[in-house]
Formats: sequence, structure tokens, C-alpha cells
Amino acid sequence: MNLVVEKSAARWYKQEMGLTEGESIRIFVRLGGCGSVHPGLSLGVTKDEPRSVGLREDVDGITYFIEEDNLWYLENKSLRISFDEKDEEIIMTVE
Repeated sequence: MNLVVEKSAARWYKQEMGLTEGESIRIFVRLGGCGSVHPGLSLGVTKDEPRSVGLREDVDGITYFIEEDNLWYLENKSLRISFDEKDEEIIMTVE
């Protein structure tokens, strides 16, 4: 089980969220949306400080993490976060 944040996605988050080096992004389970793993649930992102990190990836000075209590969503799989240049959108893939 891994968290992979591609450089293009990290650049997009940095620009769109006005992130500066040393800040952290929490990836969390939320109600609604169109998640591929559990119907009625999806993943959200927010600026936050890590508390009990389950998975972590540092890219260009920004920490991306999922707390231990949200790891169940991945069902022991990995999460890849990429950026689709054509549609200019973030893609979260559980693989």
C-alpha cells in the first residue's frame, strides 16, 4: 500500500491551493462524490497538519498524507494522484 503523488499533480496543488514549502495536504474519506472503491464515498483534500499518519509522500516541499483511520478506504491498495493536462483536473486512482 503506497501513496504516489506525481510531480504534475503536486505542481497543480501548489498553484491552486497557494501552498508553500513545509505545508501539508490531508487526503480524507468524504461522503458523496464518485469514488471508485466504495459507492457513495470519495476522497477529498484539505490543508492540515498530520496527526496519525498512515501513508505519506513528500513532493517539492509539500507533505501529502492519509491518516491511519482512513486507510480502510484503499482496501490494502495504493493511491496514485495524477494530473490530466488535457482536462486540467486531478485524477485519484486506487490501484
